[in-house]
Amino acid sequence: MSRTRILVTGFEPFADESINPSEIVVRRLTGSLERGDVELVTAILPVSFRRAKDSVKTLLREHKPEIAMALGLAPGTPCIRVERVALNLMDARIPDNDGVKPEDEPIEPGAPTAYLATIPVKKIVRKLTEEGIPAVVSNTAGTYVCNLVFYELLHHGYTYGYPLRAGFIHLPYLPEQAAKKEPHSVPPSMSLELMIKAVKVVIEYVVSGDTTGQKPRLE
Repeated sequence: MSRTRILVTGFEPFADESINPSEIVVRRLTGSLERGDVELVTAILPVSFRRAKDSVKTLLREHKPEIAMALGLAPGTPCIRVERVALNLMDARIPDNDGVKPEDEPIEPGAPTAYLATIPVKKIVRKLTEEGIPAVVSNTAGTYVCNLVFYELLHHGYTYGYPLRAGFIHLPYLPEQAAKKEPHSVPPSMSLELMIKAVKVVIEYVVSGDTTGQKPRLE
């Protein structure tokens, strides 16, 4: 049986957060995706524009995955966000974990302005909601390190032919993170178990379901 190699990445904590749900989800996925037709490769990325870019390129060259899914934290989001657009832009509201704060800089000079996810974003959202998981299509992955990783996955796929399909999922806070915020402005959260289920649903759908994605680039 041929196996589909899938790269799934999460991020270390950043800003004033002591944990990052994307890291925990990725670590829990390792060894738990019970599919004989899938070879799962996982990695935790630094919240650093320079180091995350280098890490993603190294992972792609080393493993040559057919599918790549990146996960990240979106503070304040109330549900699973399946991202549709990656911009060729670094414009940080806060410094990264190296203290770097780029403004209006391209990720890849001379490359397309944007790429669209090469997974079927709307169909995945419908599948998640059918499974009882709140989810939406998001048309902006921001301009921070999450967007950089998303853009690099798509740019590499367009340039070198792999990954054939790539996407990005933004996760809410975990309940224990939300509980530490100011009582008058407690943000929405989601249980770890539901986040893990969501990511597994997405992977299984991309591997087994309709894989029609989007037009890959925007000039």
